[in-house]
Amino acid sequence: MQDSRHGKEIYLFFGQYHIYGIIGILISSILMGMLIYKVFVIAKKKNIQNYEQLIHSFHLNKNIENIIQMVIQIFLLISFYIMVAGFSAYFSQEWGLPTYIGTTIIVILCYIILMGNIEGLMKINTILVPILISSILLLTVKNIEVFSYIQQPTKETSILKAIWDAILYTSYNSILLIPILLPLQKKLKQKSHFMAVSIFCIIILTLLAVSIFGLLLKVDIDINQLELPTVYVAGMMQKGYKMMYGIIILVSIYTSAVSAGYAFLEKYQTNPNQYKTNSIIMCIIAFFISNIGFSTLINLLYPIFGILGLIQMILILKKT
Repeated sequence: MQDSRHGKEIYLFFGQYHIYGIIGILISSILMGMLIYKVFVIAKKKNIQNYEQLIHSFHLNKNIENIIQMVIQIFLLISFYIMVAGFSAYFSQEWGLPTYIGTTIIVILCYIILMGNIEGLMKINTILVPILISSILLLTVKNIEVFSYIQQPTKETSILKAIWDAILYTSYNSILLIPILLPLQKKLKQKSHFMAVSIFCIIILTLLAVSIFGLLLKVDIDINQLELPTVYVAGMMQKGYKMMYGIIILVSIYTSAVSAGYAFLEKYQTNPNQYKTNSIIMCIIAFFISNIGFSTLINLLYPIFGILGLIQMILILKKT
């Protein structure tokens, strides 16, 4: 789940529901595992190589296919903007710097990589993600007592609303996850492999989300004031750990921004001039959108795309 590292979306979709949030995490992880399994099965059965072929396999009206493709493109672009805002939010939260400083740094770095070769940067991400997951789990182990702080749900807390948000969380994450899964199915030969990968993902996603859920309980101020809650929690420990975790967060956010930006621009690669022009426009717009605020973008846009992603999720789960 792409942005759990900062903790904000875990609070938005799960943390505010107290003990019901744990139930929501389990539901979301199981749904994600089911989606992963189904995508692998469909791709192998239909010999599907890319996302466009997957959408075409649903035999939808051409206009609906185009709408789904457009939603994916918009979500990639929005994801780029959210990552840019998250990068600048770190400098604002931790160092008190104006957001435009962090934004300027990341848009320049993104543009440089987008104009060059991103393969090396993506390889860094494959190393960094396991380190980040390990850091979060270690941080949780060091603060295991926080789980005793979990509150019972109030009368105003609805389990149905918690379940609904868990479904939205799964559906919007699936928008970016599914295109990534399709090339991986070539390395898996049989259904038992599909099942093993799906179960492994359920376990990892559950552990990671529950860990961050627990860390959010340690926040001793209004969490709505924080853009990056897990960085704040890391700061409550040793100074060295906070610095290390902050560097990991910044690099992972940066690589995620480049990934989303490159995926959005990929279809323009055959026209170098248009690719360059769109890269410049995308980075300039990011400079202004980041001023809206990282939390505001997440709170507003992710639930919207969660609803849009439901269409894709339903199509996949019901396909035989």
